[in-house]
Order: sequence, then structure tokens, then C-alpha cells
Amino acid sequence: MKYFSIEKNLFILNRKNFVSSVKPSSIAIFYSNDEFPRSGDQSFLFKQNPDFFYLTGIDQEQSILILFPDCPNLLYKEVLFLRQTNDHIAVWEGHKYTKEEAKQASGIENVYWLSDFDNILHSIINYAENIYINTNENDRYAYSVPYRDIRMLEALRLKYPLHHYERSAPVMRDLRAVKSTIEIELTKKACSITRDAFIRVLKFTKPGVAEYEIEAEIIHEFIKQRATGHAYSPIIASGKSAIVLHYVDNNQVCKDGDVILFDFGAEYANYNADMSRSIPVNGRFTKRQREVYDAVLRVMRAATRLIVAGAVWNDYHDEVGKIMTSELIGLGLLDKHDVEKQDPKMPAYKKYFMHGTSHHLGLDVHDFASRYKPFEAGNLLTCEPGIYIPQEGLGIRLENNILITDGGNIDLMANIPVEAEEIEEIMNG
Repeated sequence: MKYFSIEKNLFILNRKNFVSSVKPSSIAIFYSNDEFPRSGDQSFLFKQNPDFFYLTGIDQEQSILILFPDCPNLLYKEVLFLRQTNDHIAVWEGHKYTKEEAKQASGIENVYWLSDFDNILHSIINYAENIYINTNENDRYAYSVPYRDIRMLEALRLKYPLHHYERSAPVMRDLRAVKSTIEIELTKKACSITRDAFIRVLKFTKPGVAEYEIEAEIIHEFIKQRATGHAYSPIIASGKSAIVLHYVDNNQVCKDGDVILFDFGAEYANYNADMSRSIPVNGRFTKRQREVYDAVLRVMRAATRLIVAGAVWNDYHDEVGKIMTSELIGLGLLDKHDVEKQDPKMPAYKKYFMHGTSHHLGLDVHDFASRYKPFEAGNLLTCEPGIYIPQEGLGIRLENNILITDGGNIDLMANIPVEAEEIEEIMNG
């Protein structure tokens, strides 16, 4: 890992919170992510299962966690299993966790090699009534490939058919949505790295520069500051490409007079930043570009004020829709008659602002949280309104990351330039 070590108390507390939320006489099993083939003899860069990382801090493949708070054998109340290294692995793949290193990283005292897993599990599982299995229940995920948790569930059902099987996901959904102090600091670090990359891009961008050259500047800054890399595939969309919400080709030359829509963020220690900005290629907005830009900024400011504890997801988005509608009328893109006649299920503003305003952020960029639970202190959300005008070849989106506290909210990206004047000043400095 490139990032600095994380205080193990984070993972100790996370496990404590999890086991306090499960039924009595329960054993929970968590698996690391699969390694996915990239080509004939290569795998994709390993990315840890976020729930597994949340509970262990272990950023390595082929790992398993058992949590059994009522286990009659005190040695196995919480157990971590790791892939045992050898000389061949050390030469070809490099260093793997030793047992002592894993103890230091996770705070788990009982660490064994994977070869011991079956015997230890069988020696204790029949003393549990419930088996908690973790599956991917993110609303945005459509299950089609039988990933490791699913395969292991099928194997367990064959061996232990009379146990009661329970879902870990509902517990994790509530826990992960509320960020601890350490998690907030890690996210701030990701935001700080993202800020530096954006400042670098502002000074680099000019007519004739290619989108992929800008992408190279971003990843240079990320890696230089110990980020793992991009939190997600970066969007560097100049001109009419900005009206494509998930444009990731990044292969066009940036032209004088166009606006570039950026959507990128650093991943640091598995925690993610998610930022959007829109800048003029030549360093100066046109009058029309500035009108649209300022409208989006006003919506972002107003929406940010609405991200408070107790707010309800759908009500929040409906209110932002009203604010956006007013701005679109002001820009001449909608008129009051359009709004009066609109279908409430598909309001008129959706023609120019077709995505949601916010999503939870954390170990996943679209983090695991309930869309039906009111916002609460500790939630971390994006705020990302945009206006996309195909007939003008113009798309503008602005996005910051907002932390809800008991005293209101805090913009973790408040120090990243967003005012049009500041962006122009840096680009022409």
C-alpha cells in the first residue's frame, strides 16, 4: 500500500459496533474480494472488499474474518485468516502480511493461515445458531456474477443446512453511513490531494492541450501524494462531450472557447473524494458560459444548506428540483408554462438536469447507505448539481463533499476553488 498506516482503533471499534448489532449465538464470516482476470496471465489490480476492510484494515487478497462474540472457545471470538507467504510468492509478488503485521494493522490477536480455516470453522460453527453472511446489497449493484461471498454461502448451506442464515448487509449499511473521526480525516486527505491535482490542472490547461494530457497531470499528483489512484474513472470532458454524463474517453483536444467538465477524485487508504468542476479552456468564461456556471453554483450553495440531519432523501431532491427549475427559467431554458404543464413524475427541469444531486460517499464512491433513512450526523454526501444544454454544446457540473455534523454541515472541499473569478485568476496567473 502507498498510504500511511491507519490507527487500528478504527477497525477495533467497527468490529465492536458490528457484533453488538447481531443476534445472540451468531457467527459472522467476511471474505476479501476476488482477484479478477485481466488477460491471459494477468489479474486486475486488487481492490479490497470495502466491508472486509472496514472491519479489519487488511488490504490483501485471500483473507477471511470470523466474528463469533458468543464463541465458547475464547481463542475464536474473532479470528483473521491470511494467505501464507513463501519464498516463491516473495520473489514473484512481493511482501505479504506476517501474522504480527496483521495483528498490528487490525487489532485482531488471533491470526492464522488460510490452511487452518476449515478446521477452525468446523470446530465452532455448530455452537452458533445463526450464520451471518455478507453480500453486496448496494442499490446500484446488479448481481450477475457469483462473487466470492455468494459462492461461499452456497458451500456453507451444503455443509450446514440447518443453521439460520442472516444478512450482514443491513447492519453494515447503518454502520458505514456514519463516519468516525478517523474516516473523516482519511476523506479529508483524499480531498486535499484532489485539490492539489485541480490546482495543477488549472495552471496546465490551455487551448490545444488534450484531455488525456490533463488526465496524466491528475494521476501524477495523486500518486506523488500516496493516493492509490483514481477513486473512479476520471471524466475530462471538453466542449460537447460534457453533456455525456459518464464520458471517460478523454481523447479529444481542448479547443479555445470551450468549457471542460471535470469529475475526478483521489482514493486514499480506500477512502474516496468525488469532485466536479467546470473551467474555460482559454481561462475566460464567455458571458453565456458564466451565466450557466453561476446558476449551477447558486444551486450547489442552496442544496448544500439543505444537507442537514433529519432531511429526507426524496424531499431534499424535490426541493433542489424547485431551485433548479427557477434557475433554468432565468436562463431561458424553461418557461413558466412548461413548468405548469409538467408531469410531476418527470418534471421539466430533468431535461437539463437529469441526475440526482447527492449520494453517500466513503469506502465506495457511491457509498453503502439507505436512501430511505433521514440524513444524520456523520453522513458524508456529495452535492453535485449540473446543467447540460445539448443545443449549446455546454455542460457544467459543480460538486463538493459535505459532512453532516450535529451543528450543521461542513464542506470538506471549501478550500478548492469554485468561484468563477478565482478559477480565471489562477488560470491567468
